[in-house]
Amino acid sequence: MKYIFSLLLIGVFAATAFAQNITNVDAYQNGKQVYITYTLDKNADITIYLSADGGNTYNAALNNVSGDVGKNVASGNKTAVWDVLADRDRFVGDNFRFKVKASSEGNQTFTIGGVRFEMIYVKGGTFTMGCTSEQGSDCESDEKPAHQVTLTDYYIGKFEVTQELWRAVMGSDPSELYFKGCDECPVENVSWNDIQVFLLKLNVKTGKRFRLPTEAEWEYAARGGNKSNGYKYSGSNTIGNVGWYTDNSGSKTHPVGQKTPNELGIYDMSGNVWEWCQDWYGDYSSNSQTNPTGPSSGSYRVLRGGSWGDDARDCRVSYRNIGAPGNRNSSRGFRVLLLP
Repeated sequence: MKYIFSLLLIGVFAATAFAQNITNVDAYQNGKQVYITYTLDKNADITIYLSADGGNTYNAALNNVSGDVGKNVASGNKTAVWDVLADRDRFVGDNFRFKVKASSEGNQTFTIGGVRFEMIYVKGGTFTMGCTSEQGSDCESDEKPAHQVTLTDYYIGKFEVTQELWRAVMGSDPSELYFKGCDECPVENVSWNDIQVFLLKLNVKTGKRFRLPTEAEWEYAARGGNKSNGYKYSGSNTIGNVGWYTDNSGSKTHPVGQKTPNELGIYDMSGNVWEWCQDWYGDYSSNSQTNPTGPSSGSYRVLRGGSWGDDARDCRVSYRNIGAPGNRNSSRGFRVLLLP
């Protein structure tokens, strides 16, 4: 049986990244210590894991490690130092591998042309998508069967994309055809195709890879993610608390963030404007899925959440709407998603 101190003799180890914002990971030994170096592109919480069997399994996080590890490590070229002998009783093996994991569970804020927008961190998890019990008799046939979906972490817009943010990215305001002059109202009269152009320009300006949420990502966030209280609408069982719909909207959009947010702090996922999703529309499967992206092709894209002109039943978290990718109208907008 070889304990971890055998590393001091044979020096067989390697290191890899465990997140998209970590690069250039390496490890080397100097006497009784192992130095693990990496490059971090944004502030994050850093944890280092060890495998003693060549990377097949990773044990609990290393405890006796110092340097650039722990909470809120700043971006840049980093070094963590592991005290090998202090952990000699914890690990068995002779083929050691390290993984460096970054967790950025805080929200992120971006500014484009003086316009600030915030992205809410959504911790991944497993949920039941579709016609669940709280949706009651309002469920449509295409909300069935309810099925298990597992998602990894992501960020989603705290608000629907506003007129002023669209204008900052695109230099124009399609909402002027309907609800002109409300910078903080959600942009509408935009098609799925129009949004793809917006996303390309936004990504150039930010250096990120924003996209529309998948239908599953949208529903998980609307339900409150891993903090869900099982509401019918996004954040409440009473639509008027969280959304602008036909009975309270006055037949118009309203500035984002005026209603109560859901469990994750996200606003207006029920009502105000329909939100385009990335997916083609198609039937649900009863099979469990991980990070589903919908059908590979189709005629219509999915919209979610209801709008200022819709009844309460259409603003439920499981309700599905469809639209041709080139279609525009005054009740359709969107919010953006970003992967860690």
